[in-house]
Amino acid sequence: MKSPDMLDGVDWGALTHAYGSADDLPELIRGLYGEEPAAVEEARHELVGAICHQGSVHPASAAAVPFLVHAARHAPLRRDHLLVLLFLMAEHDPELLASRHWAASDTAAVCRELCLALPELLPCLDDPAAEVRQAALRVVAAVADLLPEPRRAELAVRATDLHGTDPAAEVRADALVLLDRLGRPLSAPDHPLAPVRAVSALLAAERHGPPYPAGAVAALAAEGPDAAPEMLWPVTGSTEQHRTDLLTQDPDAALTVAARWIADGDRGTRGSWLAEAVVETWRDREADVLGLLHAALPHHAEDPSVRLRVLAHWIDHLPAPDARLRDTLFGHAAAGADTALLGLVRARAPRALALLADRPGPELLAEAARLLPAEAVRPLVLRQLADRTDPFRTGMLLEALDPADGAALPVLTACLREGRAAVEAARALGRTGRATPEAVDLLRRATPEAVDLLRRATADPDQALRAAAAAAHHRLTGDTALALPVFAELLGLRHPAFQLRELARLGPAAAPLLPLVEPLLAARDHVRLAAATAHHRLTGDAAAALPVLTGLLRPDGLGLDALRALTAVGRLPDGARPAVRALAFSPHRLVPDHPLSPTGGGHADREARTLALALLRT
Repeated sequence: MKSPDMLDGVDWGALTHAYGSADDLPELIRGLYGEEPAAVEEARHELVGAICHQGSVHPASAAAVPFLVHAARHAPLRRDHLLVLLFLMAEHDPELLASRHWAASDTAAVCRELCLALPELLPCLDDPAAEVRQAALRVVAAVADLLPEPRRAELAVRATDLHGTDPAAEVRADALVLLDRLGRPLSAPDHPLAPVRAVSALLAAERHGPPYPAGAVAALAAEGPDAAPEMLWPVTGSTEQHRTDLLTQDPDAALTVAARWIADGDRGTRGSWLAEAVVETWRDREADVLGLLHAALPHHAEDPSVRLRVLAHWIDHLPAPDARLRDTLFGHAAAGADTALLGLVRARAPRALALLADRPGPELLAEAARLLPAEAVRPLVLRQLADRTDPFRTGMLLEALDPADGAALPVLTACLREGRAAVEAARALGRTGRATPEAVDLLRRATPEAVDLLRRATADPDQALRAAAAAAHHRLTGDTALALPVFAELLGLRHPAFQLRELARLGPAAAPLLPLVEPLLAARDHVRLAAATAHHRLTGDAAAALPVLTGLLRPDGLGLDALRALTAVGRLPDGARPAVRALAFSPHRLVPDHPLSPTGGGHADREARTLALALLRT
């Protein structure tokens, strides 16, 4: 360890941290020794941001370690915070040690410095303050896998003593973690202190791996969500995060624990959160999780909105939602909860229609149009469209309309004429198949040839409208004289993914524009995907599209778009088969699906799975 008077012996200007040159670190480190709490905290806060910014270390971080060790021993205030900083800088996944990049990494440099200084840090294990002892145990645990065996054996003796004699339950629990990291696991399922029992159960599950031992699962369920002490676990972070990450690797164990916690009152909504983590991680667990969340609702009577939002998000995965759950949703919906009404709609419950008449929000109507009888929803959608001026919500309502419905044509024409969600209206007019003089004229006037060059940008709504209107005009008239010049110009924009998607609607009629499309097959991801789709639609030949689509298959939104395009082609290249099989048969939810917005995003993973199964059948 190094004292502050040695700071000038380091060439800090030659080192960097998160914000550039590290020449400000000496002043920050000296600030740790102050007597004024606010000033010390400010120095510590700035130091954390510089050398451990969002968990990432930098070249200057290792140089700071010997000085931080000295401060953790001798600074007058909040030495536990400095120990936690050392822990955060040194924590790493043990699997990284096998990487050829490990030795040269900044994290490895931090760990080397910490291992060298560790003997001078060990007196903190005997500190009068429990929080200092606990933090010191965490620091040792962070580098336990890097220590030589004699040092590990020595530390195991110290940790065993702390586990058996320390007056603080949290310190005893942290000593168990250190023993585990040192390769000397100690089981304590019957310990008189609940925090120790809870941590012992977590470590037993971690060592065994899923499926977890029944005894460990029963202990975690019985101890409750508050038994495990708040502590920092290497790599995963807080106890809450570590426990959730661990349990969700075994969905049966997680649901067992969640069920007990919910039955015991769902304190801090921990049982609900754990159940939600299961359904976000694993497929085909919706029925079990929704049953638990339904059971948790009475515990959150004062504010059920979050639980209702989650129920509404997942309920349409159930072919026949439980009648009691539908009754509960109806009760909350009748009391004014729109999230409950959304859940009732997604449960395909006809009695939702009576409530929709009084609360016909665009989001609710869009879902109702998808799931409930069209003849009952159509009048509500048309009435809302007549009153709407907001383009975004008008667009949602237009998506809910069936363009083939004769009643939709006047509304779509009015929206385009008035500029309300004009892009969506133009597309829908093309899908009607009805080339009325007014519709054709409106579409023609929405695709002017003259464009202000200064306004050319992918995000310009005028360009989106021109593309949508040109495609719709061709769809209604079969005439390319208007569409081809418009698209020839629009394809020259930067990142013309939207324009390519609209061009694809022209099919072979747009073949004269192939020389503009083909170079875009080598563009960036979204444009390359749109170009591959357009090329296939224009030529009828998938040879150029298949390698592009195969290369873009991955478990995210872009990969889902590539899967949709591959399904439209109707061919499954050998190179795409492993990714498609994973999407079809993985028990995990591969494409993220979260109920952050009760009306947004749909169920991407379910769609990916369905498309993948269809592709494999071909």
